[in-house]
Amino acid sequence: MEWEQLDLNPRIIAAVKKANFRSAKDILCVSGPDVQRLTRLSKADVQRLHVCVAAVVFKSKPLSALQLLRGECPVLEAGHRLSFACPVLDGLMRGGLPVRGITELAGESAAGKTQFCLQLCLSVQYPQENGGLNSGAVYICTEDSFPIKRLRQLITQQPQLRPDLPPALIRSRHFSDNIYIEHAADLEALQACVSQRVPVLLKRGLVRLLVVDSVAALFRSEFQADEAVQRSRHLLAFSNTLHRLSHEYGAPVVCVNQVTDVVDGPNPGRCDYGLVGSKVLPALGIAWANQVMVRLMLRRLPGQVQSDGRSSAPRKLEVVFAPHLPRASCLCGVWEEGVRGIPDDHSDLQPQGSS
Repeated sequence: MEWEQLDLNPRIIAAVKKANFRSAKDILCVSGPDVQRLTRLSKADVQRLHVCVAAVVFKSKPLSALQLLRGECPVLEAGHRLSFACPVLDGLMRGGLPVRGITELAGESAAGKTQFCLQLCLSVQYPQENGGLNSGAVYICTEDSFPIKRLRQLITQQPQLRPDLPPALIRSRHFSDNIYIEHAADLEALQACVSQRVPVLLKRGLVRLLVVDSVAALFRSEFQADEAVQRSRHLLAFSNTLHRLSHEYGAPVVCVNQVTDVVDGPNPGRCDYGLVGSKVLPALGIAWANQVMVRLMLRRLPGQVQSDGRSSAPRKLEVVFAPHLPRASCLCGVWEEGVRGIPDDHSDLQPQGSS
């Protein structure tokens, strides 16, 4: 930073240079009393210095809660959520996914995690008044190939999943044209995708949803057990990129995660993230858990549930933690038209035995 460019008394600038402060970040990271001690400036001079430096670094004006409520800052879209296209699931999530931050969906294989992600890729394309973001999605595959056949089936079944919407609105959506599929075979390719190609799509307004399926696959396979520090470093760099994109463009990020078995026996030092009695925990440990804003767990339960004469294996979607949600859960099933929650008082959806 060129200190002379700041609207400050030359005496203050000389004191700052003498104290070896090289940037605005250095000033803002030090408390007022410490700056006063290092520069030997008065308290009033240090306050002027902080105000001037902050004005250069934070160029956007603060917004009041009333401005957000009135929608006077469309970039932030106060209170808006990305709908799951199901009233029961949206009720659990108080409207759907937050538009900013990382939402993790963890669960065992065949629990139905990819089904949720595909449904969100279609829901995001609807207008905001219908629970979407009026944009497309990026789907990054790190394990299996993209389930294109299932996506086409979900597209054809949209009128059955969304009977509340006008048929003309559904027909007007070109769903498959607005889902951008990427395959990442290693961490280098994954990082290049989220730091180079995805920002281009976000900046052009072509997408407003990023799905990574799954985040654990590459980080588990490319690091040995004794390389925990290196793995954590790469994991934090990756999550920082996701957070920056999500907050800058108002795009929800959904990361599918694998699970790891819980070793039996008492272990007071182990963190179970509130999943008391669970036999599995989300993979990647506490380093990744600290990067997640919303953690959801999906479990496949024994038995069958019925809907309109059709059966499905029941699933349990649980909110493990979230800053705006209580610990809660609901049952759901996967049918031809997509994922639908099962209301507690729905008489025609009952478990049928066990498997």
